[in-house]
Parts: sequence; structure tokens; C-alpha cells
Amino acid sequence: MRDLPRQLTVDELAELFEGRTRLVELLAEREDPLSSAEKVLGELTEQGSGGHPAVLTELTYLNQVYEEKFGFRFVVFVDGRPKSEILEILQHRLERTREEELETGLRELVAIARDRWLKG
Repeated sequence: MRDLPRQLTVDELAELFEGRTRLVELLAEREDPLSSAEKVLGELTEQGSGGHPAVLTELTYLNQVYEEKFGFRFVVFVDGRPKSEILEILQHRLERTREEELETGLRELVAIARDRWLKG
């Protein structure tokens, strides 16, 4: 078993957390990022954070189901919506075909990129 590193780069954390997110960027600023990850999660206010633990558990499970069904990750433009709403969207989109999801996922990626550009 490896000891937890005291400092990790954004790229190292992005690999561990499956992408560069606000969480990853905040953790990279910490001396002991993995030990403080849960605290940092509690401090995040973006993307409809919070939510009932049952909703978060269901989101985690259905994200895995989605990826296994379609072969790619669930993508949605969150834009501050609560996690309960995202869960409803995910449940609905699981009923669709792979082709429909590819088209929707690409539109969502463009919406996310456009929003980031406008805010950047």
C-alpha cells in the first residue's frame, strides 16, 4: 500500500477524480489534498451541490449504469440545477438509444463549453 502524497498536481488529481473540475483545482492548492477532499466537497457551492444522500447515491449508481449501457459518460449542462433535477434527467435519458444520447451528449458538451467561454 502506498502512502498518501502530501502534494499532488492538478493533472495527477484530474486522473484520480476523472477529470479537471473545480474540486480538482481546489484540491491542488492544498498541501494534503486527499485527506481534505471531503471538507473541500462540503465547501463547494457550484453545480447544484448538496442534495439528499439518497439522491447522491442514486446519481452515482445511475452514472455507472449509464456508462455501461452507452459506453461513454453522462454529460449534462448543470447550470446550477439541483442534483434531484439532474437525477430525473439521467433517469429519463437512460431510456433512450445510444444514437440519441450521442447527439444529446454532444449538444450538452457544446453548451458547457459555450458557458465556460462566456464566463471566462
